[in-house]
Amino acid sequence: MSDRPLVIAAALCLLIGVGAGAFGAHGLKRMLSVDMMQIWQTAVLYQLVHGLGMLAIAALMARFGSPLLEWAGALMLLGIVLFSGSLYVLALSGTKWLGAVTPLGGAAFIAAWALVALAAWRHS
Repeated sequence: MSDRPLVIAAALCLLIGVGAGAFGAHGLKRMLSVDMMQIWQTAVLYQLVHGLGMLAIAALMARFGSPLLEWAGALMLLGIVLFSGSLYVLALSGTKWLGAVTPLGGAAFIAAWALVALAAWRHS
């Protein structure tokens, strides 16, 4: 994923993250249990942090010029979909088996950050 599509995806993730945070704080507060609200808030936090991470990766692409950063950006987007997405659905539906999907998103985040570090390490 090159820098322009990554910036667009990051901005949309951040837009949705802010909306999801507001929706959770105002629309779901009385509907979800405390435990499910915490799950919702975790999903929002990770979405926002990694949306900003995608913007940082897009900025680093011009400096490092590494294809590893393209992979990192794609993995970060995948992580948001799997990690935050599964937690949003879990909080709304109570479907417990989605807990098995969440770590896959976490692994995508870890791999993405490792690729960022490797791209920086390899840059001369």
